[in-house]
Amino acid sequence: MNIKGYYIDLEKAVKIINKNDYKNIVLQVTEGLKHIFKDFVDFFEIKTKANIFISADPCFGACDIPSFFCENTDIDLIIQIGHLPIPEFSESSIPIMFLNAFSDADVSKVVEKALPSIKGKKIGVLTTAQHIHKIDDVKNILFKNNFEPVICKGDKRIDSPGQILGCNFSAATKIVDDVDMYLFIGSGTFHPLGLLLSTKKPVISCDPYTDEVKFKELEDFKDMILRQRYGAIARSKDAKVFGIVVCSKSGQYRFNEVEKIKKLIESKNKKSYILIANFFLSSFLESFRDIDCFVSLGCPRVAIDDYMQYEKPIITPIELEIVLDVKKWDDYKFDEIIN
Repeated sequence: MNIKGYYIDLEKAVKIINKNDYKNIVLQVTEGLKHIFKDFVDFFEIKTKANIFISADPCFGACDIPSFFCENTDIDLIIQIGHLPIPEFSESSIPIMFLNAFSDADVSKVVEKALPSIKGKKIGVLTTAQHIHKIDDVKNILFKNNFEPVICKGDKRIDSPGQILGCNFSAATKIVDDVDMYLFIGSGTFHPLGLLLSTKKPVISCDPYTDEVKFKELEDFKDMILRQRYGAIARSKDAKVFGIVVCSKSGQYRFNEVEKIKKLIESKNKKSYILIANFFLSSFLESFRDIDCFVSLGCPRVAIDDYMQYEKPIITPIELEIVLDVKKWDDYKFDEIIN
């Protein structure tokens, strides 16, 4: 089905629903497409006899599956629209279907526009789920212009070669010694920022929606974010009580790190409490006034995107090690959720 500039294989879901006579379906739509949820619901109601339950919670990635609700009710299938699956995703008791939203935006124009800015010979090519089907087009353009594109499959959390997540840049870090720079295809600044911080190599960002090419702007944005992170670390130096926030989302669940972090904090004669949250809100912090600093084990974007909204510092596990003098600021790395 072509809808609002994307191809989404809704018929695939219809066949599964009708074949298995599923009655109750949870439909989860990524934030960027949620405004057209009605089109998806109408399609399924016409093509199937299933009851469609629309997840109203935020959905920012394949890690956001509403498994608790579904596993404790009579839900037969979860359909998430807008992302590729996380292959290592822990199995739930009910089936999960991922229907990616493949953008029909032409990537060739913006990639050709970026060619004069490319330095070096070997270029790592990376993108998000929405443009993963266009990665061969990018590769061919680079070949024709005497560059050597390098495309790698990331770890077990990554579905396709060349794909990155906002929390996982393994497709880039695996080839960091084999490339001169990276070419990113997609919108926004968070993914290219993650590439810059995780690889410490130049990144050119090509936005096929706006035909914008960014290079120097990304470096400036990186410097601004690093200043903010340095500020968050500095504000945490005097903290005596830490809140370790574990995210209950299946795809962000890093419970295995809790004990190590708690022991580290207590080895410095400081107190820590373990908190569990499904969705991190700035208002959430107001209930825990005795906590001086929060360590987020959820999505790395929690600490970075909403930095200005928090009265108390939110830091990542890597930043905690700098706060507690286990590591130096020069050792700073972008927080990732890796396999």
